[in-house]
Amino acid sequence: MASPMEILVLLLLFLARSYSHSVVDTLPGFPGKLPFKLETGYIGVGEFQQLQLFYYFIESEKSPESDPLLLWLNGGPGCSALSGILYEIGPFTINYANSTGEIPCLELNQYAWTKVANIIFLDQPVGTGFSYAKTPEPNYMSNDTLSAQLAYDFLIHWLLDHPKFLGNPLYIAGESYTGIIVPQVVRKIYDGLQSGIEPRLNIKGYVEGNPLTDKYADFNNRVVYAHRMGLLSDNLYKSTKVSCNGDYMDEHPQNEACQYDLQRVSMCTKKIYRDHILEPQCSNENLLSLKGSSNGENLTSPFLLQKYWCRHDNYLYSSIWANNKIVQKALHVRKETITEWVRCNKSLQYEVPGERTDEAYIYDVQSTVDYHKSFTNKSCRVLIYSGDHDMVVPHLSTEEWIESLEVGVEDEWRPWFVDDQVAGYTMKYSQNEYELTYATVKGAGHTAPEYKPKQCLLMLHRWLSNYPL
Repeated sequence: MASPMEILVLLLLFLARSYSHSVVDTLPGFPGKLPFKLETGYIGVGEFQQLQLFYYFIESEKSPESDPLLLWLNGGPGCSALSGILYEIGPFTINYANSTGEIPCLELNQYAWTKVANIIFLDQPVGTGFSYAKTPEPNYMSNDTLSAQLAYDFLIHWLLDHPKFLGNPLYIAGESYTGIIVPQVVRKIYDGLQSGIEPRLNIKGYVEGNPLTDKYADFNNRVVYAHRMGLLSDNLYKSTKVSCNGDYMDEHPQNEACQYDLQRVSMCTKKIYRDHILEPQCSNENLLSLKGSSNGENLTSPFLLQKYWCRHDNYLYSSIWANNKIVQKALHVRKETITEWVRCNKSLQYEVPGERTDEAYIYDVQSTVDYHKSFTNKSCRVLIYSGDHDMVVPHLSTEEWIESLEVGVEDEWRPWFVDDQVAGYTMKYSQNEYELTYATVKGAGHTAPEYKPKQCLLMLHRWLSNYPL
């Protein structure tokens, strides 16, 4: 039995927890009441809860009492959870055709993942979206290890504040750069269970989309992918492979042949939009540069979008919406913390190694392949999917590290279908209580649900229901 002093300490710790949340019934730009339950709030993490992580929680539109609970992490690092909500898997999206005013119009997303799951969308790390630090600049310093630790701490505190979801099957999910973060969070959960840490989380597995997993291999494989997709000739690829000995990332100051071949590779690929190689590359002459134009045209008019469109122009709407004071009030954002909301905080984003100058975010984990290997002896379900037109994290690189896990193949490479059409290709691996399903999404880019929403929802639903894709 706990002593009176221990009880007092636990009580003080409980009272010190920094929680606040509110239910949001209506949103500016959306007609009428929301037909789903949206909650927003802050949870304090770190020393003395100095770091305030903002979240959006959306209950499943099917059976919230029993449907899985997903913690969704957007990539970057530094891309807001609102980006995942508005452009990928959330229950509402932007109605582009009618968004010409000060507050963009919203409409329901019929392919939202909240059709089948409860989802916490988290602004992480601090400095992302509406998350902030109570004290000055040094608290915005972060790294891969700390980011994962604080996401884990957030989840523990969130479930303490929402105990009715402790029994729901739990999955950690994310995309892109969170391929570095998600496996660390999953490891912390399994370690916590082994150590008897309360509350006991009902972890079932994890989901990753186009995940950055090994920072060298994933980027190095862009050259291989470019060749396979017809962006490089056979002769150029063979010459580069030989002259650079298959190493396209490191500098080769003494190897003139390699330098020459890499310059030719760059000439062929630098104007390709890496997120989706078939879409146009944005330039400074696109819509986003028209903010200062004096021609009197509405910045968000459908005419301009059609004339100048590239995918990044879509993201302008989220900036207009999220920076509107009426919207921030509706979301219960703490107004004293707001400077300017940005979809992706560039000071935290990952670029090519060796090209960064700021140190707001330290990249201290180079690979998470060993994390994935450590889960193969656990009771763990895994879904990895890749848009096959992504050159940021090419699918062939993901396939390489999955093969390196050396788990037996249960279902060989085959097509999977939506509406009797090939939606992509899939394989399933299993070993005792561990299973991994891998799927490509045909025609999708780096953020697959953004490009192929119907296919991705059906993929997730089948997988969560233990049906073959």
